[in-house]
Order: sequence, then C-alpha cells, then structure tokens
Amino acid sequence: MKLKPNDVILNTVTKLAAVIIFTFSIDLFWAGHHFPGGGFIGGLTTAAGIVLLYLSFDIERIEKNLPIDYKKMAAIGVLIAIFTGLAGMIYGDNFLEQTFGYFNIPIFGETELATAVLFDVGVALAVIGTAVTIITSISEDEL
Repeated sequence: MKLKPNDVILNTVTKLAAVIIFTFSIDLFWAGHHFPGGGFIGGLTTAAGIVLLYLSFDIERIEKNLPIDYKKMAAIGVLIAIFTGLAGMIYGDNFLEQTFGYFNIPIFGETELATAVLFDVGVALAVIGTAVTIITSISEDEL
C-alpha cells in the first residue's frame, strides 16, 4: 500500500501566498505608467505565483483549473505590444508614441486611460507565457 503525502500545511500556505502574490502583481502592473513597475515586473510576479502553484499542487490539478496555453499567451502578448507601437505610426507619430486622455467611467469617475497600459498588457502576457513555458519545460526534462 502506497501512502499519499499529507501536504496540508504546504497547500494552505500556498493558497494564501498565491492570493497575496497575485494581488501584489496587479498593484505592480497598475503602477507601471506612473511609477516604476508595469507589464514586465507585474507579469514576472504573476508567473512566480503560477509556478508556486505548480510546485505545491500536482500538475494535472493546476492545468485543470488554469487551462491556458502559455505559448499562445506569449505570442498574443508580443502581438499586442507590437500593434500598440504601430498604432502611433498610423496617426503619423513615431513607433511606440504614447497618448492618454481622461474619461468618465461610471464606477470610477474621471480616470486617466493611456495607451501605455495596452502596451503593458502585451508585455505582461508575453512575460507570463514565456516564463511559465520555460519553467514547465525544464520540469518535464528527465535527467
């Protein structure tokens, strides 16, 4: 009879830590166009939270709950970042020329929206997809 490991403490702490890591990554992402941070560090922090989940729980359980193709995520992120850069050129500006405006959003009131946020979304998706793909590929290698 094979005993199943009892990882109650590890799983409980991981669930709490993952919520904290994901919340912090959102904060880092949103701070990006006003303060240091943004798509890269927010994406890297999110990838760290996902890798923590992979380490603490079995791979099948995580893939069932997060059915994401990280290679496609990385490709979509790169395309979003490139098209955000090209948008400035459509209007006669330079590549990656950013613009912003203030909009009245019903729940949030007057809010600044910038194209830098779209670029950061692309960077974040590219970083998450690439980092998780690399880590999962390394974990699949046999010695």
